[in-house]
Amino acid sequence: MFAALGAHRVEVLDIDQAVIRGQLTLGVLVRTTEDPQPIRADVERAMQAKGMAVGVGIDQPGDDRRRSSTHVVVMLGRPLQAAAIGELALRLGDLGVNIDTIHRIADYPVTGLELSVNAPDDDALRSAVVDVAAAAGVDIAVERIGIARRAKRLIVFDVDSTLITGEVIEMLADHTGTRSRVEEITAAAMRGELDFAESLRARVAMLEGLDAAVLDEVGAALVLTPGARTTIRTLKRLGYRCGVVSGGFTQVTRHLVEELDLDFAAANTLEVVDGRLTGRVVGDIVDRAGKATALARFAGQFGVDMAQTVAVGDGANDIDMLSAAGLGIAFNAKPVVAGFADTTLNQPFLDPVLFILGISRDEIEAADAADGTLRRVPLD
Repeated sequence: MFAALGAHRVEVLDIDQAVIRGQLTLGVLVRTTEDPQPIRADVERAMQAKGMAVGVGIDQPGDDRRRSSTHVVVMLGRPLQAAAIGELALRLGDLGVNIDTIHRIADYPVTGLELSVNAPDDDALRSAVVDVAAAAGVDIAVERIGIARRAKRLIVFDVDSTLITGEVIEMLADHTGTRSRVEEITAAAMRGELDFAESLRARVAMLEGLDAAVLDEVGAALVLTPGARTTIRTLKRLGYRCGVVSGGFTQVTRHLVEELDLDFAAANTLEVVDGRLTGRVVGDIVDRAGKATALARFAGQFGVDMAQTVAVGDGANDIDMLSAAGLGIAFNAKPVVAGFADTTLNQPFLDPVLFILGISRDEIEAADAADGTLRRVPLD
């Protein structure tokens, strides 16, 4: 094809190629000052000789439909149904949004597609994808195309029900027989119905007298959210500073710092006297405002602009942190939280954080294979 085009000395403006299950699709945009009909005839003849199908369209002078993509739309599902993709395409079409390119960004543990689009109205695009995501039961993230998307350098995770699967204070309350009451207060605080600092003091008071050795037992028993280790390992390879900002306790989060080689951590500290918890915390409480302050402190410590930060959390006490970050991701979050985040994830895995940042599954696994850590855990 290029030999046929070359005989006419055309100017190549754009090329796009995709291979799906061994089937090649190639598109080329060219410009010429010649009569286009002989070019069309030569290209069709050349392709027929190779047993290939070709379509040639001819634009009129001045009909330049090239536009730069304005946004990236990442669509994630498990499974990702054709109906959901169709509904998104229809809504984008209704808004006059052109889909420039589509490629798969993940096949595990979710299926992910990344669309480059040209959208005339940012707010309308974001509103439409929220509606489609809710109706189709998928996650859809929208980011503006540009250097800012690739310039993120620091990420913080909430701990309870985000980086780990449970709530530490409830695990501690198991040892004092107060779990059910602690669970009630925790749930209300995460929904934003109670002041976090107040709720924390009330829950910690129920731990009075607990042997401090239990803190290490609980720390050693923490269960990471699926994909947490892969996510942090991948981001650290890329030079990210990674850490946790938690309304939990330093005596427990230190286990995560050691296990995941985190760069920083902020959490509350339980008071211990004579080897037992007093039922109080010491120092400033890391509450909703304190989490945002901790994020800003860590960003300053490493010389990272706030626009280059990412925060991931699920509870009402994460709202200020999610709002302050350059990219706030609500992870299986309470409804009150989702409205304050840039995007939401409702999958039981952390790997999709990487896909939202534009890191593909193929890239992750190529790096893992290179250092011998490649492993896919069978999914239920």
